[in-house]
Amino acid sequence: MLILFGVACVGVLVEGFVPRRVRHSVQLTLALAGLVAALVMVIRQSDRPVITASTAVAVDKPGLFLSAAIIVLGIVALLLIGERTLEPGGAFVAQAAVTANTDRDREQAARVGGATEVFPLAMFALGGMLLFSTANDLLTMFVALEVFSLPLYLLCALARRRRLLSQEAAMKYFLLGSFASAFFLFGIALVYGYAGQVDFKSISTAIHAGGSGKDDILLYVGLAMLAIGLLFKAAAVPFHVWTPDVYQGAPTPITALMAACTKVAAFGGMLRLVYVGFEGTKVTIQPVLGTIAVLTMLIGAILAVTQTDIKRLLAYSSIANAGYLLIGVISLNDKGLSSSMFYLVAYGFTVLAAFAVVTLVRDADGEATHLSRWAGLGRRSPLYASLFTFILLAFAGLPLTSGFTAKVGVFAAAVDGHQTWLVIAGVVSSAILAFPYLRVVVMMWLSEPGETTPAVSIPGAMTAAALVIGTVATLVLGVAPGALLDVTQNAAKFLS
Repeated sequence: MLILFGVACVGVLVEGFVPRRVRHSVQLTLALAGLVAALVMVIRQSDRPVITASTAVAVDKPGLFLSAAIIVLGIVALLLIGERTLEPGGAFVAQAAVTANTDRDREQAARVGGATEVFPLAMFALGGMLLFSTANDLLTMFVALEVFSLPLYLLCALARRRRLLSQEAAMKYFLLGSFASAFFLFGIALVYGYAGQVDFKSISTAIHAGGSGKDDILLYVGLAMLAIGLLFKAAAVPFHVWTPDVYQGAPTPITALMAACTKVAAFGGMLRLVYVGFEGTKVTIQPVLGTIAVLTMLIGAILAVTQTDIKRLLAYSSIANAGYLLIGVISLNDKGLSSSMFYLVAYGFTVLAAFAVVTLVRDADGEATHLSRWAGLGRRSPLYASLFTFILLAFAGLPLTSGFTAKVGVFAAAVDGHQTWLVIAGVVSSAILAFPYLRVVVMMWLSEPGETTPAVSIPGAMTAAALVIGTVATLVLGVAPGALLDVTQNAAKFLS
């Protein structure tokens, strides 16, 4: 964490002192080096779990695993962020203060290099995600929530093209995120009123000791407000309404970063909250979170069927996948913890590969995301259509893909936790969700290319690397998942 925050601060200085012509390469090299160094330190720490920073941070096995997952997925996302060969200047606006749809805006979209401030912002966001997934008390968790949320609000507004859509997405995300943060903070106050402390061990002790009826009201209302903040970040129903607009409007590399890394951080914090701090309330929270999981899976799947934009389709897919992850969370057993961590990694690689393909399908106006434009893509570019078909089949959970292994894991954990009703809902929603995926596959392969069918750009080295890493990981975790499953099972033990 200190490495990432340090790199982010150095990146701010680079913006002020390094000439613009070399700033992009310096920032990209610095960010990638920082992530690699952070990953090395996580691996070195893996056999020495400890609670540190005056009990504020738990560097335990789940925290280290989730930190490593965020860093690795962050490296792949950073390759997409750093790509500059697909269009002049990359995916980001040169000056965020330029008024949208003016002559100056059109000029920067055509020629001027994109802003390099995105790199320190991304580093701050990733550092905050690491802190969020290892926070051992509620106040530290709130600080981490703001540290990784505020840079994302800014990054969503920095799209080079479709500036108004990007700014609208950022404003919606910011406003709704502010409300969610306020709920989370008020929940902390109520839980503090119940337990007298904000660290998870003290909260757990207070819950097991019991309290008066008034204290129980403070506890459960506080827990409900904490859940609002966490479920917002996880994009669970009914706190999901920001997701399709933000996924569609944000620059696609930032959408990929959010879809992969933010989901790991959000569920990492949720797992620690449920398994460590509020484990004593499981009889109450299981049916409530179970109902939310069912609604999330079904609404995400049903609304995905109606989408006509590929980024919005992937957004509703993300919502449905949040429901599947909630099944693992509320199983409340070791298998639920390990399968949730496996699911987060598997889904992260797959969604990064999906958005890497989205960045390649483009015309003179930028990315062509309307589904009608993808008709006949298999005839125009069979290689990338084949890769995207494989990715969609992984989202659908077909065998020999990571999606199948991940879903079987969380469903098995739910059966062991006597939550079979969630498995039934999960299977039904998976069947519904397969339809929009297969519709895209049929459209790509069985439709004739039209005059408006865009070409698939030749990927730059970094986009190609991100696509290869995501696709290979999706295949390997489906065919031979044993190594990662062993790691997640060994990591399924929180310190408290």
